[in-house]
Amino acid sequence: MSFDSGSCSNGGDHKSFRQITRERLLYEMLAPEKNGTSKSAWKVLVLDKFTVKIMSSACKMSEITQQGISLVEVITKQRQPMPSIEAIYFIQPTESNVNAFLSDMTGKSPLYKKAFVFFSSPVTRNLVTLIRKDVRAMKRIGALKEMNLEYISMDIQGFVTNNENALEDLYSDEENHQRADACLNVVAKRIATVLASVKEYPFVRYRGAKALDATTMTTYRELIPTKLAASVWNCLARYKQTIEDFPQTETCELLILDRSIDQIAPLIHEWTYDAMCHDLLKMEGNKYTHEVPSKTGDKPEKKEVLLDEEDPIWVELRDVHIADASERLHEKMTNFISKNKAAQLKHSSKDFGDISSKDLKKMVHALPQYSEQIDKLSLHVEIARTINRTIMEQGLRELGKLEQDLVFGDAGRKDVIKFLSTNNVINQESKLRLMMILAAIYPKKFEGEKGRKMMELAKLSGDDVVAVNNLRLLGPVHTESKRSTTGSFPLKFDVLKKKRAARKDRVGETQTWQLSRFYPIVEELVEKLNKGHLPKLDYPCMNEPKPTFYSASQSPSASPVLPHSRRTPTWARRHLSDDGYFSDSVLGRASSGFKKKGQRIFVFIVGGATRSELRVCHKLTEKLDREVILGSSSFLDPQTFLTKMKQINEEEEISLDDIDI
Repeated sequence: MSFDSGSCSNGGDHKSFRQITRERLLYEMLAPEKNGTSKSAWKVLVLDKFTVKIMSSACKMSEITQQGISLVEVITKQRQPMPSIEAIYFIQPTESNVNAFLSDMTGKSPLYKKAFVFFSSPVTRNLVTLIRKDVRAMKRIGALKEMNLEYISMDIQGFVTNNENALEDLYSDEENHQRADACLNVVAKRIATVLASVKEYPFVRYRGAKALDATTMTTYRELIPTKLAASVWNCLARYKQTIEDFPQTETCELLILDRSIDQIAPLIHEWTYDAMCHDLLKMEGNKYTHEVPSKTGDKPEKKEVLLDEEDPIWVELRDVHIADASERLHEKMTNFISKNKAAQLKHSSKDFGDISSKDLKKMVHALPQYSEQIDKLSLHVEIARTINRTIMEQGLRELGKLEQDLVFGDAGRKDVIKFLSTNNVINQESKLRLMMILAAIYPKKFEGEKGRKMMELAKLSGDDVVAVNNLRLLGPVHTESKRSTTGSFPLKFDVLKKKRAARKDRVGETQTWQLSRFYPIVEELVEKLNKGHLPKLDYPCMNEPKPTFYSASQSPSASPVLPHSRRTPTWARRHLSDDGYFSDSVLGRASSGFKKKGQRIFVFIVGGATRSELRVCHKLTEKLDREVILGSSSFLDPQTFLTKMKQINEEEEISLDDIDI
């Protein structure tokens, strides 16, 4: 089994990663011209629980309907027979799914007239044999293909493999190798389908284990990136043999990391609009729930909205500092009201009795556009106000400064003690995050009596203490001694006193806004990868490139001249039009300027990725002129990470009734 992908690297239009994903689903799988279904007839789309997520992350229901799909069903649920209609199955190649599909298509009354089956990843020989043995089902199968598309597109430059429990499976203290190996195999298979979708064959780099000598025992956890890289490599070797037009030489770079690379990124308060929304607003994925006035005049109603790439305001503001976002929103609202007739009239001192017929006519003409645009703007103004109010109420500015000073070596344990002794505003979650940042930088100071006293001062609960202690499972944080000096003149008299720093200030970068010093380790690694400066001992390569691969003359912002160029979206700020809004429609698809980019860089973090890491991928795409795509087993907000660290070693409770005597 194989497929003819529509995402060939050579020739044709250059497309972004997410666009390729969407078009493969809509046009390669659902379009009658490609899948062999009847062109004029309506069809049923049958999915499993995972492929439902894949489809909904990449395609709108209206787009699916345009391809002739009248109904979407889930394979595990009981369905009504439709013997006159063809069905398209997009399912994982599991035994339960195959058995359910065969049951649908056999017997005296099959559910559908004909089945066109698309598997999300490679099918095992056993399952192929199972299908072939069923003669009755085979007569009703119109197509049987491997799509090799088994990931969820979370962002125009981000995806997840939907392994929500990877952190627990891989880093548990009990080191259940069988469970961990199974997790890594699934993750590797899904990473490989990403590369199959875009038809890229990478140089595979990974974070190597630190202790690989005869005298030191290397733990399973240290070998996680190594094992994952080897498994991905095996999957790609198969694709080279089975997928038509799959590259036979390297076309991109893949860097495989794990969550231990940066313990601070999931904990620290990030000050961008996106990170603050997910940290402070209790969002579910990209879904935000807020209250709107009731149309009947009763109590306010709850309304759900998606903060995603369909919203151009979100696309513009998500990676900027919350203070910058607030200023831009104020500017947009002021500009909109000053130039939109309906808004002017609504915000003027006139009541409707004073409005002239000419003004009323202008207002009526402006109302539809006004309503759409003001709703979007008002939503983000409300969100920004809520975030800023929460920042004030929880004392996050002072906390944020201390967090960043700790990370950059400008503060230490005594500063934390002083802060906790004098600050009564911050909540327990913030105290826990502060303690975990401190423990990550100074692990030895959390051993024994010192650690116990620190956690008592912070008034941590038993579960909180467990979370702090479980940080050791992710390994030590790389730190450097720091002396606070400028030039040859010391700013502090205690110049001999050294503090540990988990980050260095970045040379040549000025910060416009306070509390924006922090950057995740991924940013530094990708920049080194781009220049060919990643240490080979620390980051080995499964297929080491030739010395000529990286140009010795390239500048820090340049990228190699490569055989397959791409077009990717720019992230420049949009211009305001005369109606006080973006130059494109407020409800238009966020996209859009495309220009040729250099070779793609894929970064995969097993164990969970953060919003800050996704942000730097957006940033580096512009800076390096290469599309940087971030993948992970899941995306972590701070609350999710804390919960996982509390529960990482929890075992299933066993009742005495379960024991046979």
